[in-house]
Amino acid sequence: MKQISEQILYQGKTKKGNDLVIRYINKKDAENQLNFINLISQEKTYVIFQGEQLTLEEEQKYVDSKVEGILNNKSIFLLALIDNKIVGSSSIDMDGNVSSHVGSFGIIVSKSCRGEGIGNILLKTVLKEAKAKLINLKIVVLSVFSNNPIAQKLYLKNGFKEYGILPKGIKHRNKFVDSILMYKNI
Repeated sequence: MKQISEQILYQGKTKKGNDLVIRYINKKDAENQLNFINLISQEKTYVIFQGEQLTLEEEQKYVDSKVEGILNNKSIFLLALIDNKIVGSSSIDMDGNVSSHVGSFGIIVSKSCRGEGIGNILLKTVLKEAKAKLINLKIVVLSVFSNNPIAQKLYLKNGFKEYGILPKGIKHRNKFVDSILMYKNI
């Protein structure tokens, strides 16, 4: 049976001096991942969850599906950890059929760790892994909240380009905001 490497992809200090480790998610991470995503959801930050709370069973199914995607070279899913606690995650999931050369990107960094450079490190690391392991990958796409200029700046700095806007495409904190669509050729 294929297994995910436990290899550390990045180990270093954040801008605030915290010890940061980046590695692949594995099936044993479900409870830690659940605590992370439920905390992020409570923040009602720039993510798809806006207050919902998941169960361990739901999160285990999600983690299992991500691990399967990694093992089948259809996904990259990385965790950023400080003191063995998840403080960020990033993924690229391959689309299918006529878009099988396109990967959809996502990233989350916990509020307590924003501004430490974790997002930039995660972005660079997930792109590097995707380039090496997702052999059909030619384009990475993402959607960013129009009221999140920090993320927009990060993506532009890392070579993403805007290709469209979906007006009022996101409901954030009970208000509609535009969804900015971006891409990067790999």
